[in-house]
Amino acid sequence: MFDALRARLYRLGFNLFPAYRGTGGRVTYIAPDWQEIRVKLPHTWRTRNYVGTTFGGSMYAAVDPFYMMMLLKTLGDGYVVWDKEAEIRFKKPGRDTLYATFRLTDEEIDAIRAELAADGTDAIDRHFTVDLVDDEGTVHATVRKTVYVTTDREKAV
Repeated sequence: MFDALRARLYRLGFNLFPAYRGTGGRVTYIAPDWQEIRVKLPHTWRTRNYVGTTFGGSMYAAVDPFYMMMLLKTLGDGYVVWDKEAEIRFKKPGRDTLYATFRLTDEEIDAIRAELAADGTDAIDRHFTVDLVDDEGTVHATVRKTVYVTTDREKAV
C-alpha cells in the first residue's frame, strides 16, 4: 500500500517538475516496484514542430530519465547509476499522441547485480530500448539508452 502511494507521488512529482513538464510528456503510471513506467506524449501546440509533426526533442526528452531512475530505485543503495549515452531513430512523423512503456525484469536486475559482484568488475554499461508508438502500435521513434552502473562511488565521480 505504502509503495503504491509513493509511486503515485513520484508520478505527480515528475509531472509537476518544470524540466520534465516542459517536454510535453506526462507520466501516466509508475509500478510500485519501479519495474514499469508508462509515458504519454500528446500531440499539441507545445510539442509540434514547424511542419506540424511532433518535435523530435520532445520525443527524446519525454523518455530520457526513466531507465536510470528505474535502476536507481530497483537496485537500491550501494549502486551508482548514470545515463551515459543515447540514440534516437525516427521512423515515422508523429501526428498523434505517442506512448512509451519502460520495463525491467527481475532477471535483468539480478544479472546486473551478479555481473557487478563478479571478481574484477566494478562498473558495467547496460543498453535499453524503448519505442514511442501511437494508439495502433505503430512505432514512430526508437530510443536506445546506455546506462552506466557501478558499486564504486569513487569511480562514479
